[in-house]
Amino acid sequence: MPHTQTIYSWNVNGVRAVAARGQLAWLHERGADVLALQETKTHPDKLSAALHRPDGYHSEWCAGDVAHYCGVATFSRQQPLAVTRGLGHPLFDTEGRVLVTTFPQFTLYNIYFPSGSSGPERVAHKLAFYAHFLDVIRPRLAAGERIVVLGDVNTAYAPIDLARWRENAKTSGFLPEERAALGEFFAAGLVDSFRHHRPDTAAYSWWSQRSGARERNIGWRLDYIFVSENLRDAIVDAAIHPDIVGSDHCPVSVTLRLPDEPS
Repeated sequence: MPHTQTIYSWNVNGVRAVAARGQLAWLHERGADVLALQETKTHPDKLSAALHRPDGYHSEWCAGDVAHYCGVATFSRQQPLAVTRGLGHPLFDTEGRVLVTTFPQFTLYNIYFPSGSSGPERVAHKLAFYAHFLDVIRPRLAAGERIVVLGDVNTAYAPIDLARWRENAKTSGFLPEERAALGEFFAAGLVDSFRHHRPDTAAYSWWSQRSGARERNIGWRLDYIFVSENLRDAIVDAAIHPDIVGSDHCPVSVTLRLPDEPS
């Protein structure tokens, strides 16, 4: 029989600070089957047992070579069948940005994609990261694997995805080359679950911490959950959760109706 799974993704901008304020409690309250975190900014050895492995969940962490920078973690009710860290390229795997967990129903890529905000060299690195990710994912999609890719992509794709797109036409995160590179995700066969389910909804997942941007809802949609084409019809719901605070980002989610047989 089919069953549903709800998957959340959240750039927490420091997991210990968020946890200390009790802002991970909704993990249980909302019945998350999977919670993927980005920008954890810690090594799992530095965490309490309760945070390292929340009650009722299996946990996997990927930390970078530099302390207090980047990092991702995935909490899941199911124990993964396999876990991989990184994309298999030394240029992209030192910062702790990629955690891949394989479950019977799908393989989940939890990724904190690079930002290009510090200048042209970093934009080039970001675009190279995108391209290498696509090199990794395309053959898996072509083979018919069921795949979920989520995380902070650091690009708003279309004008509907940020409040002030005209003013930001030359700002990293909305540069033409970044948007074109994100468009290659769709060409490869990844479906933007939020835009598929809510094609005309303007909603944001990140706000500048200056000038009361969040209170005025002057934001960007930088956080995505993509699914492979063979999961498009499994999308039951996709949402953004601005009521969950504690970071400059808020969580995003997708609910999938999945078959019981393995992928």
